Amino acid sequence: MTRDQRFIDPDEIELLDLDWGSIKWLSTPETTGAEHFSAGIVVLEPGKGHERHTHPDSEEILFFLNGEGVQTIADEERTVSPGEMVYIPAGVEHSTINDSWEPMRFLAMYGPPGPEAEIREAPECTVVPPEESSDAAE
Repeated sequence: MTRDQRFIDPDEIELLDLDWGSIKWLSTPETTGAEHFSAGIVVLEPGKGHERHTHPDSEEILFFLNGEGVQTIADEERTVSPGEMVYIPAGVEHSTINDSWEPMRFLAMYGPPGPEAEIREAPECTVVPPEESSDAAE
């Protein structure tokens, strides 16, 4: 996919495969040229999630598409389900855990972009080229 795309085909986006699930970053500075945010679809496998962490310089929004889980933001913990959204301020510890029997999908957005590049470079991340991952995160 080339920079400055307006219509994004997930089949043309690489997949980031992690031990807790997968991500397709559909809008990044490299794909769409967006300067103020990034966005992608995250799939958390049943019983998996990402541990408490922070993004010091980026706010985050999560919009839940399917499945159920537990969202922790700072010292507050809640069950989340489809149709709900959470806002995570920059620098605030948070985690998302899928405690259901089915994969959990949500839209994740960072503003400004940056954390998506850090995830891509993490040692536990395997980058799967688009031609090998067309259906994995859809």
